[in-house]
Amino acid sequence: MAVQPEGTPCWADAMFADVEGAKSFYADVLGWTFGEASSEYGNYTQAYSDGKAVAAVVPPMPGAEGQSAWCLYLASPDAAATAGKIRDNGGEVLMEPMQVGDFGSMVLARDPGGVVFGVWQAGVHEGFEKRGEPGAFAWAEVFTREPEKSDAFFPAVFPYTAQQLEDDAIDFRLFNLGDEAVLGRMKMTEEFPPEVPPYVNVYFAVEDCDAAVAKATERGGVLRFGPMDSPFGRFAALSDPQGASFSVIDVNTAKGEMPKTSDVP
Repeated sequence: MAVQPEGTPCWADAMFADVEGAKSFYADVLGWTFGEASSEYGNYTQAYSDGKAVAAVVPPMPGAEGQSAWCLYLASPDAAATAGKIRDNGGEVLMEPMQVGDFGSMVLARDPGGVVFGVWQAGVHEGFEKRGEPGAFAWAEVFTREPEKSDAFFPAVFPYTAQQLEDDAIDFRLFNLGDEAVLGRMKMTEEFPPEVPPYVNVYFAVEDCDAAVAKATERGGVLRFGPMDSPFGRFAALSDPQGASFSVIDVNTAKGEMPKTSDVP
């Protein structure tokens, strides 16, 4: 598989204080299996679906224990250049470009509205080995209280064009590469408690949304929203037992008409 075009969501990982608990939860909910922990890289442990790499879990670095959260990585041909663009456009580089063996180079950053995300310059690790199928990454959305900041920032750092959803009920934007929507941006409303920081909501595909929700809640996860039908599939938003937010979507159960969008100049 070729290296992903710049700005494509290409990988996701999360830090968990209880890595074994996280592995057990996601094995049950998403059907993941796990490789050996890589002691050389802080016990970074890859998750697999049908033998293909789909994500990773890792224990927090000493002193970095905090809220568990999924981190989405966007592809870059040059991590150092992308870090420069992040700074130039009002973002913050949390972790300078770091070479990870021959796997690739990573950056951790925060957009001007506080959304944390990663950048990945692929070496031998090109990212997701499958996507859009059960057990794998399907979609992601930037959830922010300051959409105007994200809307200016992401297309300045990555080669995105944008489309706004024509819907009075929600403020939602699509970031596109060519003709393909690769990332969404949702304005957080008052329904989100003030203590919930802005974040990237990562969607994983499942065979059956309701069954995945039942399994997740049975295992100590919390249902935040849904399940609900949409033109993109039946989906639900969850938090895992350690507080990391994610969503599940059955892309084969789509209902309703695709929403209208207008190009953003």
